[in-house]
Amino acid sequence: MTAQIYALEITPRLPERIKRLDDLANNLYYSWTRSIRHLFSQIDPVCWQQTDDNPRLFLKRVSQAKIDAAIADPVFLADYDDACRHFDDYMAQPMPESIAKRLQPNDLIAYFCAEYGFHESLPIYSGGLGILAGDHCKAASDTGIPFVAVGLLYRQGYFKQTIDAQGNQIATYQDIDFTTLPIAPATDPKGNAVTIRLDFPGRVIEAKVWLAMIGRIRLFLLDTDLPGNSTDDRQITYRLYGGDRRTRIEQEIVLGIGGVRALRALGLAPTAWHINEGHAAFQILERLREHVSSGETETVALEMVASTTVFTTHTPVPAGHDVFTDVLMAEYFSAFWPQIKLDQESFLALGREPEGSGFNMTALALRGSRQHNGVSAIHGRVAAEMSRDFWPEVPANENPITHVTNGVHVDTFLAREFSQLFSSLHRDWRWNLREKNYWKFIDDIPEDRFWSVRCALKAELIREIRQRLTRQLSQDGLSDIRTERTLRYLNRPESDVLLVGFARRFATYKRANLLFRDRERLAKLLADEDRPIVFVFAGKAHPADEPGKALIREIWQMANEPEFQGRILLLEGYDMALARKLVTGCDVWLNNPEYPLEASGTSGQKAGLNGVLNLSVADGWWGEGYQKQGQIANGWSIKPYNRSFNHDYCDTEEASDLLTLLESDVKPLFYKRDQNGLPNEWIKYAKMAIRTILPQFNSERMICEYLTQHYLPASVYGRRLRQNNGAEALSLEDFKRRVRAAWPGVTGILISDVPAQIHSGDTLTLNVAVTLNGLNSEDIAVECLFGEETPNGDWKTVERFSTTVTATGTEPNASDGTQVYSFILNIQLAGMQKFRFRIVPNHSAQLHPYELGLMKWI
Repeated sequence: MTAQIYALEITPRLPERIKRLDDLANNLYYSWTRSIRHLFSQIDPVCWQQTDDNPRLFLKRVSQAKIDAAIADPVFLADYDDACRHFDDYMAQPMPESIAKRLQPNDLIAYFCAEYGFHESLPIYSGGLGILAGDHCKAASDTGIPFVAVGLLYRQGYFKQTIDAQGNQIATYQDIDFTTLPIAPATDPKGNAVTIRLDFPGRVIEAKVWLAMIGRIRLFLLDTDLPGNSTDDRQITYRLYGGDRRTRIEQEIVLGIGGVRALRALGLAPTAWHINEGHAAFQILERLREHVSSGETETVALEMVASTTVFTTHTPVPAGHDVFTDVLMAEYFSAFWPQIKLDQESFLALGREPEGSGFNMTALALRGSRQHNGVSAIHGRVAAEMSRDFWPEVPANENPITHVTNGVHVDTFLAREFSQLFSSLHRDWRWNLREKNYWKFIDDIPEDRFWSVRCALKAELIREIRQRLTRQLSQDGLSDIRTERTLRYLNRPESDVLLVGFARRFATYKRANLLFRDRERLAKLLADEDRPIVFVFAGKAHPADEPGKALIREIWQMANEPEFQGRILLLEGYDMALARKLVTGCDVWLNNPEYPLEASGTSGQKAGLNGVLNLSVADGWWGEGYQKQGQIANGWSIKPYNRSFNHDYCDTEEASDLLTLLESDVKPLFYKRDQNGLPNEWIKYAKMAIRTILPQFNSERMICEYLTQHYLPASVYGRRLRQNNGAEALSLEDFKRRVRAAWPGVTGILISDVPAQIHSGDTLTLNVAVTLNGLNSEDIAVECLFGEETPNGDWKTVERFSTTVTATGTEPNASDGTQVYSFILNIQLAGMQKFRFRIVPNHSAQLHPYELGLMKWI
């Protein structure tokens, strides 16, 4: 009979002298502050490594003897005091005056997202969306803006990845012990733990609200794993992106509706609401319910809600947007839509695409917000085009979808060695992240000093790769000889091997296998033993994404073929810890998505700010990021082919261009050395990468753009519509209703003769007569656009003139409701010019002039 084995966890007691280690372990400020993480590792490096750099878990597992030894170490105590002082100074740091003077005392931004990636110790993220959300929160903390975030606390988070001996991805889920996470129960103003209730079909469920401190901002996480809920309901927040469509709608109800109720229970009243991707769009419905219950009509309520809502879309692929069937929506919301005074058809119309079916969360987010953006300039144009049917008469390039290009959190992703180097040269560099001219000092760093940092980072990455692959290949049953053959190129000095990294989610549109389209040419490129290139691949495919998992198998198979063995490496277990090493240690960062499907692609930004050179298709952020100054560039850009051609042809040609760049530019530049062994031209490229990418693509710039372009306007606009008991919101709702009804009968005609020629400086008077069809003369504006027609039939405006008739102006002709709108133009253009006229709705309370989507060309 086998004896019972019992478990007992023995935790140390923290002496009063170092009691604040608990404070440092319970604020995710440690996730971007190396001095704090180093403090814990000093106590017991082995235990620190065993607990995966998790301070909270470390303090549960480290021995009392190690703690006692630490308080007897004057060096440790000095570091401890410095860390505490640094933390306190950060938490008390005032908001920059340039920001503070623009905020009102009650301003508060609420940010909703389904996942957050701060650090591997809080595994509630899957990929780019979560890492971006984490960086957004960190930047909000750094700038000190009034900001709270809302998400879900997953019991399992995302999966741990292994790759078996046949190249198959194996997904393993592990339950998270919440006591090891830097979280605590959230409490209301009276100190009571907060739970909220949600109506589900035939039952009421509860969700607990947890608090995670992210520096100076708060993240509230909802959790349904409570004893009072049924087994099925306890599992709603069990797994990130797990389950079927029913699980997904339940998670999004908890996030959106539950998130609003959580903030209300906590006594918080946001003035701007940010929906980061459509998963959280149900918050719009809950806020509609609040407004309607206070006595507003459903249409006025929608204006009030939308006025303060910002929506960011990250998905340029239609299949990436959540759509729920009408049947499923009716099951979960049939008791809800009467609360916002809508019938079923009107309710479902809130989430209906103009030409689609089902309830689309992106459609709901667009209708329930007045500010919308993509995450790069290219993606902003793609998103505008994808959503053009929401504003059917407005050209896509003029509809309300704009862009704020993503940025990355510098203190999180800049290598420690570069951080120390910058501090030795300019101690104030962190206060000048957005000052492009400031970063010219990078060019003055001596080449040997700069290169030594790059080599040290690569050496650290190579050690990590060797350790991981040795373990990985041993688990696959390979011999030591085979393992050493696979790692043979990593035995060379760091400067003698060109390391190219590719690490991201394995989705088919990211084309991880583009490099392999011409295998013979690739094999020839890699056959050079004297100037080797090693490609390192890492990343996860969604467990349900069979094509994505097939990509992993293909790379694994290539890595095991004789001509590519040791030259193509595939690492398992991709997470934030590995990502940080890859983006700092590689020489080249490879990214070859199918244009224009890469919304942003921030991994290349992280690499670039560390002097890693991007080799990328000009999609996402790289469309803005690639720069060339004379003979020096900050990387290499592959011009995408027109996807209206055969896709296979485009892939083949872009793969050929990729190999050409590797053969003729990248490899020769890396191996071109001076008498001291320095690749001086390569170093110039790497310096330019830091100098151009770091100040332009950091999250501080991003959060400031959101603040000035979206958050502050949303707060101001919301206050404006609430004034005088919502008088302007009522006026705006009445205006929109009247315009929509009258618009089919609104027509216009130019009633002035257009001269064939005028002289420069002459004044041109043009009159347009508009039949208003019952509208007031001030309800519309007439625009005169000078420009040209593009080859695809769109109109490109060079200069715009607009004219209106105010309420105190002339009245329309009583007999036919016609109003004359006059232009008195002093045109500064020269040569032959073309111009057009159009009629648009006009109301001072519209946040965007074309938000109604109505426009009549004359």
